[in-house]
Amino acid sequence: MIDATELALRIRRREISPVDALAEHRSRIARLNPGLNAIVTEAPDAEERAGAAEAAVLRGDELGPLHGVPFTVKDTFDTAGIRTTRGSRLFAGFVPERDATVVSRAKAAGAVLLGKTNTPEFALWWETANLVFGRTSNPHDRLRSSGGSSGGEAVAVATGMSSLGLGSDLGGSIRLPAHYCGVVGLKPTHGRVPLTGHFPETLFRFTHAGPLARSVRDVALALAVLEGPDGADWYATPLPPAARDDAILRVGWTHTAFGAVEDDIASAVEYAARALADAGAVVEPAEPAGFADVDANALTLQLYGAEAGAYFDELVGDRRGDLHPAMQQRLDLPRATLAEYVAAEAAVERLRRDLASFFRRYDVLLCPTAPVVAPPHDAEEIRIGGAAFAPRVSMRATIPFDLTGSPALTVPFARSLEGLPIAVQLVGRRFEDETVLRAGAAVEAAAS
Repeated sequence: MIDATELALRIRRREISPVDALAEHRSRIARLNPGLNAIVTEAPDAEERAGAAEAAVLRGDELGPLHGVPFTVKDTFDTAGIRTTRGSRLFAGFVPERDATVVSRAKAAGAVLLGKTNTPEFALWWETANLVFGRTSNPHDRLRSSGGSSGGEAVAVATGMSSLGLGSDLGGSIRLPAHYCGVVGLKPTHGRVPLTGHFPETLFRFTHAGPLARSVRDVALALAVLEGPDGADWYATPLPPAARDDAILRVGWTHTAFGAVEDDIASAVEYAARALADAGAVVEPAEPAGFADVDANALTLQLYGAEAGAYFDELVGDRRGDLHPAMQQRLDLPRATLAEYVAAEAAVERLRRDLASFFRRYDVLLCPTAPVVAPPHDAEEIRIGGAAFAPRVSMRATIPFDLTGSPALTVPFARSLEGLPIAVQLVGRRFEDETVLRAGAAVEAAAS
């Protein structure tokens, strides 16, 4: 399968027609989606848009960077005239009037919306399953999780049902599915891509929108299309100056800063460190001070529970019986006291300071995305080195960088002994996404 960048180039050269590209994607959906359940709603006007894209090519019109490329969108982003369920029975019939900013920008770049992808209810779980559409399975082993909450996107992109996916990330929701399914996932710097038209409308100061794709250059291209303020998202900020692409990268790497990981994953991080060194980077073992002492999972339970709890109490009202058990469980969690909430906020500030100190010496942090490969569906525990942990531990290397707002990229790099994908994670300074992408391209080249 070619990536989105190559597909756009071939369409521009008139080697592939947008109509044929869409038909090929539709064929894959018909063949693969029944067994995977990644795409839950197909766009009814996709053929019309592909036809218009083809006519533009034939006329010699100026073409956008994603002209004719089929893309999908997580079902938490609004799509004008197309059902947007948010993975919940509460919104099973909801049809927005306007596109989310990321959707309208992808369309403006010439991309053809193919459909919506599955997500856990309100995008708040690590397994993609809900009571509207059911469960999404991992394409490498259908008995295993696709991750959450952008699991449908990761599966669609990994299987070629979509050439480009738009997801969101609050605790690892782009990066974990990318790791489990073997695709590239980018969580840009917080505020670089607007969240306007994304649900839920809470926790926006920790939530990120970003792309999933089959190559690092694809997510870089998508970022260039999606980024920049839209006048509606208060957190969306002006773009930074272009980063230098000739400076020697300084990379600190660790596979221990976030707790134990499986041996295959530790080895993948070590090999990726060597690959970066071979590519000319200055590479040495290092980790941000203080990170190993902070339970970011516990912090998010206090912060997110306190902030989102009241929001969802009002939203759900007397319809709790219509919620997925995972969402009911989340709403039943104890709410933080004011003292606990203030202490959690202080801990987050310390994480940010510690990470800023790390980036005085290094440009990039190389680390695991998750401690394990894709676990079985509905796993009640995760086993690492023979020890059992709660499933939430899968997010312990991703959550910290939602709290700090850092750009973080997941790149497929290896396979486990069972043949499942293993990705490594690259983290950078805020608004130095290009540096992270540059390091990711070097890792990707070594893996291919």
